[in-house]
Amino acid sequence: MTDQKPLGEEIDFEPDVDPTDPAPKPGADLGGLSLIVDDVHVTYRVYGGRRAAASGDELSVVRRLLNRTNRHIGAVTEVKAIRGVSFVARHGEAIGIVGRNGSGKSTLLRAVAGLLPLSGGTVYISGEASLLGVNAALMKDLTGERNIMIGGLALGLTATEVRERYDEIVEFSGIGDAVNLPMKAYSSGMGARLRFAISSAARPDVLMVDEALATGDAEFRARSKQRIDEIREQAGTIFLVSHSLAAVRSMCSRVLWIDKGKLRMDGPVDEVCDAYQEFTRPRRPAR
Repeated sequence: MTDQKPLGEEIDFEPDVDPTDPAPKPGADLGGLSLIVDDVHVTYRVYGGRRAAASGDELSVVRRLLNRTNRHIGAVTEVKAIRGVSFVARHGEAIGIVGRNGSGKSTLLRAVAGLLPLSGGTVYISGEASLLGVNAALMKDLTGERNIMIGGLALGLTATEVRERYDEIVEFSGIGDAVNLPMKAYSSGMGARLRFAISSAARPDVLMVDEALATGDAEFRARSKQRIDEIREQAGTIFLVSHSLAAVRSMCSRVLWIDKGKLRMDGPVDEVCDAYQEFTRPRRPAR
């Protein structure tokens, strides 16, 4: 099976208690299953490879321009971005995802959120998922005010609910009067803060944050942590992709380490972060 399904009538089971399951931080009270990722694969087909030019090619500039489209040879390779990843998440968990650039962290989140087709495996999810990333699309030619309305409606809020939360969203984002300006006038940090404010205002069942907190200042990161804690208290599930191990340690109780598209480690935050930090530590060349 290669689709995404609601976590409900399709499966009816209680998972056995596994003593190796990562323990939450003190005070965390986990609920039932909110997400099951079962042997998920994501494969990209790469098009547009070029034939190598022959040595001594004397084609004129004009001829090369006319023939350049003929030097493409179609699909040249397949990139296995995610390879057989499986895990479960529970209501009330905050789960960090770490890994080097290109390891598949963001691809995994997009696949779990239903934004990428699966090449194999199945995702079962309870409730609604919201993916927030620094590249999440807002309409740059529209004002922040209009984007708040559009983003809120896209997340399932009614127009009345968006208007009720409008002031809270603007205050949380800290963009002030700039909310009346087109998004194209915003800095990357302002846009990221507004995206986080919109996405988290909907209080989704599963909130996925992809590097968005890295663009804020210390005050905004503190407010973001408080908002994440509130979502967890309401039995939501949080996924945080970040290169900042300090942010992961402070916000998460469990960490998934993705390496070359595979789940290399899944466990308590300090245990996995320590292992990942040791793995990425620069090695001195042997003398």
